[in-house]
Amino acid sequence: MKKLKFSHIIGCAVAVIFFNTDLQAQQGSVNIQQNKKIEKLMEVKTELNKNNKIGDRFVIQLYYGDNGEANEVIKKYREIYKYPSQIAYEAPNYKVWVGNFRNRLEADRALLKIKENFPAAFIPKPQRK
Repeated sequence: MKKLKFSHIIGCAVAVIFFNTDLQAQQGSVNIQQNKKIEKLMEVKTELNKNNKIGDRFVIQLYYGDNGEANEVIKKYREIYKYPSQIAYEAPNYKVWVGNFRNRLEADRALLKIKENFPAAFIPKPQRK
């Protein structure tokens, strides 16, 4: 077994002493004071998101015509798919809209699936509010 040089032993001892010293971290606490209006605003935003009233969203239109046929189309659609659906009235006709897609890519992907059963389906240009 090799003998260690005295300088190596001293160097190791210094390193051990240096790394074994107790390091102290500062302790602290954070107190956040938030205006109550911000909380109310977040509730309103959450409610608008639930009701799909925020932003320009994309939908897929399945039908445009009379109310009776629109109800038949939406009934058939709901038996097959799970995307949200609604009947919108635009005098004097009714539209069957499905989905609430954040971007055109999501709408296009859904349209490919929906066209299997509703070949006339298309994505209308979103209306700016």
